[in-house]
Amino acid sequence: MTVPASAAVWASGLRKRYRRQVAVDGVSFTVNRGEVLALLGPNGAGKTTVIKMLLGLVRPDAGEIMLLGRPGSEPGARARVGYLPELFRYQPWLTAAEVLALHVRLAGVAVPDAEQRERLGQVGLADRTDDRVGGFSKGMQQRLGLAVALVARPDLVILDEPTSALDPLGRADVRDLVLSLKERGIAVLLNSHLIGEVERVCDRVVILDKGRVAAAGTLAELLGQSELRLRLDDVGPAAQRRLAAAGQVTREGDAYVVGLPADTKPETVPDLVRDLVELGVRVHAVEPGRITLEERLLDILRTGESDGDRR
Repeated sequence: MTVPASAAVWASGLRKRYRRQVAVDGVSFTVNRGEVLALLGPNGAGKTTVIKMLLGLVRPDAGEIMLLGRPGSEPGARARVGYLPELFRYQPWLTAAEVLALHVRLAGVAVPDAEQRERLGQVGLADRTDDRVGGFSKGMQQRLGLAVALVARPDLVILDEPTSALDPLGRADVRDLVLSLKERGIAVLLNSHLIGEVERVCDRVVILDKGRVAAAGTLAELLGQSELRLRLDDVGPAAQRRLAAAGQVTREGDAYVVGLPADTKPETVPDLVRDLVELGVRVHAVEPGRITLEERLLDILRTGESDGDRR
């Protein structure tokens, strides 16, 4: 297969077995430069094993990996990769600045002290630069871990549960940070159980279940149609036909619920409301809605529906 030039991560047919347990079975996906992709799935789905294979921490039994245009089997392929593991621990006797300096030396990259301190500022630790890590809360250590992942100017960042120990403000900071990485053309692979955060920042999603890809695509592709709930009076036959032309119509109490196709254009809703008013309909409320990613994830996992089933 030809690897796209835009691919920061290209994984094909990854497989990994631990004794009798198949952890990953034929997983393939791509993360493009300047794109945020999320790995989702229940505990034990194979997400962390996939990440470890990308990072060279676990050798796949089968499959191919390309990182930033180089074979994943080459240690040099990971020189421009930043990584925040789910479980980590830094030397408690070091200051935050010393932790960053240590990882800069390990990465073999020349990063000025001022830039290292800037990274600490980006994650909200500007006033704790010279404090020892042993006095940090779990959330502060997670912020430090983010700074470590970013300090060597990576072109690909892999974040494994980056907001698990953070408060709402910290999660918002991480969300803004991920979006800023995307704007700079940096690829981000995100593993998180916080579905709301995923919906806010990710371009595409890969859902793993029992080591296999259960579903993959953009949010629009995965979530399918959206809904439009309208509270209307004086709905005559012509207005009913106009509603039916917009999508599948059902009644829920005093509301008309219109299922809109996934490719609905932005002007569809205001055009529909305008036409209804011209047909003499009194419009009391218009409430757009969409199935959430969490609902779609649970539906896929409970029914066992796969990508192939949906095609």
